[in-house]
Amino acid sequence: MAILTCKDLCFAYDGSTVLEGVNFSLNAGNYLCVVGENGSGKSTLMKGLLGLKSPDKGSIEFGDGLKSTEIGYLPQQTQLQRDFPASVREVVLSGCLNSLGRRLHYNDEDKKRAIFNMERMGIEDLQDKSYQALSGGQQQRVLLARALCATKKLLLLDEPVTGLDPIATGEMYNLIKLVNLCDNITVIMVSHDIHAAARYATHILHLGQKQLFFGTAAQYRESALARRFLGGNRI
Repeated sequence: MAILTCKDLCFAYDGSTVLEGVNFSLNAGNYLCVVGENGSGKSTLMKGLLGLKSPDKGSIEFGDGLKSTEIGYLPQQTQLQRDFPASVREVVLSGCLNSLGRRLHYNDEDKKRAIFNMERMGIEDLQDKSYQALSGGQQQRVLLARALCATKKLLLLDEPVTGLDPIATGEMYNLIKLVNLCDNITVIMVSHDIHAAARYATHILHLGQKQLFFGTAAQYRESALARRFLGGNRI
């Protein structure tokens, strides 16, 4: 059963179309990388999936009982966010906000979920540390733990390795793949790193203000589009 289906999506700003003709469907456990040059519509699509921007045409349909408020999201960080004065535990717990409902405080279940996700990200020993004092790689692990507190089905990741050194980048990619495989969580990741996308993802969506390609990573590796995007280099 499809967990997400996008049909004939079209987005515009002030009457000017910025993305059109988007059609794809994902099943539980798929790992989609969204690639394309700057201005191709990647960020607009993410806003649409998060319910922050309504499509001018087409539809976004969630399946498998998923609600738009049950999506885990790891955004690109601003410098202000990097300097956020809170503990690691507080940041991770904030991923449970959407599940509070009418409750005013986190309950024991929320706290257990936060501890569990800190442990799986290898940051449980940092939980009392200030978030702003962490390295870039540690901060991304904290944000991934927070995103996992918000969902058991779908993660949206916007350039999650930007600014990380090669070792931290590899560790982050491996953590994301582990979550995808072990927990059967569907992953949608915006990335400029097409080599990593083809290595880790099951599917590729290539945008250029419209849908240029959607299919498996294996199919993408053999496509003329992939070779053109890489300037003739092989993946």
